[in-house]
Amino acid sequence: MKIVSWNVAGFRACLKKGFDDFFRNVNADIFCMQESKVTEDQFDYAPEGYSKFLYPAEKKGYSGTLVYSKIQPINVTYGLGIEEHDHEGRVITMEFEKFFLINVYVPNVKRDLSRLEYRMKWEDDFRAYLKNLEKTKPVVVCGDFNVAHEEIDIKNAKSNRGNAGFTDEERAKFTELLNAGFIDTYRHFHPDEAIYTWWSYMGKARENNVGWRLDYFVISKDFLTEVENPQIYNEVMGSDHCPVGITIKE
Repeated sequence: MKIVSWNVAGFRACLKKGFDDFFRNVNADIFCMQESKVTEDQFDYAPEGYSKFLYPAEKKGYSGTLVYSKIQPINVTYGLGIEEHDHEGRVITMEFEKFFLINVYVPNVKRDLSRLEYRMKWEDDFRAYLKNLEKTKPVVVCGDFNVAHEEIDIKNAKSNRGNAGFTDEERAKFTELLNAGFIDTYRHFHPDEAIYTWWSYMGKARENNVGWRLDYFVISKDFLTEVENPQIYNEVMGSDHCPVGITIKE
């Protein structure tokens, strides 16, 4: 089972930048998107053989998550079930036979860090949500986590320390998640590789590969034997992020 995840930075915009070619070529069983920025009536992309699951933000043109799946889930839920968090379309949870799949778009703290306090609360509640799901079956979480965890995950660590996405607080919350029994799959299989999934549109950052690794597949530790071949499709354009992927053994 191949799963792909991509922050498309606006699904309609990405559709005009070659999305369909990548979607068809990668041929994922499940394709998760973040920052979809669409409502049900704003697009009609309907690839054959896929079911669509959309969770838009209440604010039009903002945030949102979207999944296309060839495999019919046992159950699908939207949000965390926590009022203060469930207005921005950030979490789709799909239950399959062997695991839960969570498509997540973690809140950005903003350049002035004005959402940092909220983000800390969100992180704690999201981690508790995952641990509760784990009581039933393992979890696979994919999406834009909006944090470069370690210095290897960002090109210019020294000059970016304290900036949004590389604050000590955000990095510590990702460490807490791993310490709670989860694994960053790409880093597990590639412990020493400096590779990125997001590049600023400024200053030829992508051309010069001045990037950050913000997009992850994080899984329950006891599910590691079921996972292989983590991918970062850093040659794929169409967004300021690139897609990431993983294979679940049948």
